[in-house]
Amino acid sequence: MSFKGKLNRISDTQWEAPVSSKDGMRVPARIIATEKLMRDMEEGIFEQITNVAMLPGIVNRAFCMPDGHWGYGFPIGGAAAVDAEKGVISPGGIGFDINCGMRLMRTNLTEDEVKPRITELVDKLYRHVPAGVGAKGPVKLSQDEFRHVIEEGSRWCVRHGYGRQEDLERTENQGCIAGANANKVSQKAIERGFNQVGTLGSGNHYLEIQVAHPENIYDEGLARAFGIDRPDQVVIMFHCGSRGFGHQVATDYLQKFLKVMKDKYGITMPDRELACTPLQSPEGQDYFAAMNCAINMAYANRQLIAHRIREVMADVFHKDPGDLGLEQVYDVSHNTAMLEKHNVEGKERKLLVHRKGATRAFGPGRAELPEIYRKTGQPVIIGGSMETGSYLLAGLDSGDQTFFTTAHGSGRTMSRKQAKKTFRGDKLQKDMKARGIYVRCVSFAGLAEEAGAAYKDIDAVVEATAKAGISKPVARFTPIGNVKG
Repeated sequence: MSFKGKLNRISDTQWEAPVSSKDGMRVPARIIATEKLMRDMEEGIFEQITNVAMLPGIVNRAFCMPDGHWGYGFPIGGAAAVDAEKGVISPGGIGFDINCGMRLMRTNLTEDEVKPRITELVDKLYRHVPAGVGAKGPVKLSQDEFRHVIEEGSRWCVRHGYGRQEDLERTENQGCIAGANANKVSQKAIERGFNQVGTLGSGNHYLEIQVAHPENIYDEGLARAFGIDRPDQVVIMFHCGSRGFGHQVATDYLQKFLKVMKDKYGITMPDRELACTPLQSPEGQDYFAAMNCAINMAYANRQLIAHRIREVMADVFHKDPGDLGLEQVYDVSHNTAMLEKHNVEGKERKLLVHRKGATRAFGPGRAELPEIYRKTGQPVIIGGSMETGSYLLAGLDSGDQTFFTTAHGSGRTMSRKQAKKTFRGDKLQKDMKARGIYVRCVSFAGLAEEAGAAYKDIDAVVEATAKAGISKPVARFTPIGNVKG
């Protein structure tokens, strides 16, 4: 019997494996998906999400979002909350690209104003925002200065003139998560990361020029509150994380956890990729402090890219960034573990919420939200493939069912290797240009990996989040230009 035959159908978008599904499960495992998305999900997702349900200290359920697919340890799209005092922390529940995330910026420009200059704009962005494996950032930092960056995050950037105070207000955790300690980071991680601030990287990272057409505005009130306030408005969305620095932090601590997990703490897991230690242990606290450094590095990375975008836009359109309305809508994280307070069975509890390829999506009233979004709920940015489009959503009160967690993107249906065998990057670039999307890429092989057909239907993923009540669609954006890592 396939894993799908073992699931209980709770609703049109909720599928659950009870604790009895597998020895060692501490809580049920729930997958959020429509029937069609569920039919197309990999068998391995069931194995991974039920393994997650075995984590010591896990609370309520293990969750997999509608964009879920096979990952390292957790499925990508996986989420789990553990008790902050008695639970564990697992790098496999966070990911190697720590705080891989999305930033959305709005403009006062329309498609008619931007389309005639799209080639010039994308070409200049390609030159000024380094992309690809090994790309070096535009700001030269010493290793000592980089240690300040990873403890201060976006605040370091703003303090040095690479951004505005309101950018911090419109970034999760105000662009700097507490508890980062550069002393808990290896020298190798510092060496890998100190020259990468302000770079896109490779893989599924991108910088995209997009348009909000009137027919794709689903909630006009929320759209206006988020700055989407005119027909055919141009926005800029980009996706990147902590680069080689975060990868090294994860690698370093996975090796440490594997050495102590069983012998020192008596913890066994069915998958070594779910290596973990108690959060309150010395090893757990050290990793948490190092992971927070990687979260801050990614915030600073995206902040510096936002600054470069403002410079390029001002140059191309011969206007001040303020006149162009280049304001940040929000910056959201994926691949994190954050300490949060949640209501569990009528009691408020302090939890460590792992989100692996999943987005925090707080509903209205949460203290963590900036004042401007306290009544609307959190802006949620879900990137689609470079061929299809992306979404702006809002968090809902009913999102508490998943500890205010929602999807993060389309989710792959095809491996990178398979995509490169199936598609030709040069042909894809020409086809996209013919459809009105101008793309610059570091390599055609990398472009082929990101073909739209290698991903799930973004509309179906967002439909599932809406039907499940974990986030609400506000607007859909159509791409017209893309810088691809």
